[in-house]
Amino acid sequence: MPSPARDDLRRLHFINSLFASVTGQDLYLANQIKEAIAFSLTELETQTAEHPEFAAKYDAAFTAAAARLLGQFFGTQPNHGFYHWDAASSQISATPLFARDELMRGLKHLAPFPQSTLLVTNLRPALLPPDRRETPKRLREYEDTLAFLRDLAAARTTPSANLNLLFL
Repeated sequence: MPSPARDDLRRLHFINSLFASVTGQDLYLANQIKEAIAFSLTELETQTAEHPEFAAKYDAAFTAAAARLLGQFFGTQPNHGFYHWDAASSQISATPLFARDELMRGLKHLAPFPQSTLLVTNLRPALLPPDRRETPKRLREYEDTLAFLRDLAAARTTPSANLNLLFL
């Protein structure tokens, strides 16, 4: 189990990469955003400290809160599109056929924007569930799905568009 300090650092880099256009890669500003999100999840964070088994639930809530905040931020930007796909939204979402459908829906939504962000969350937990053993086959399927999604996004995005593809 990762240490709490390592988890905190991972969340800080997560926020810094998501909000790079806002923070300008300033970790102090990223830390303020992270702290604001963490403050909104105070009760769950307290429960996590008291009960480490809630850590995965806290991470999922933190990621969801950051995705909502990012969606609200990009919703106010007229030239920047945003689309969020949660790969764990259903049991079949992360399978290649449904992943392709979801990603294509997102790319169609982002097509009119010169700059856009496509956020993919929970792909790893969907394909490599924490309650199941991480086998070489499952790991290979996860890596193949990552490569497939990257290639699909590259093939279906116009060369003049600036697409940020984020996997969390």
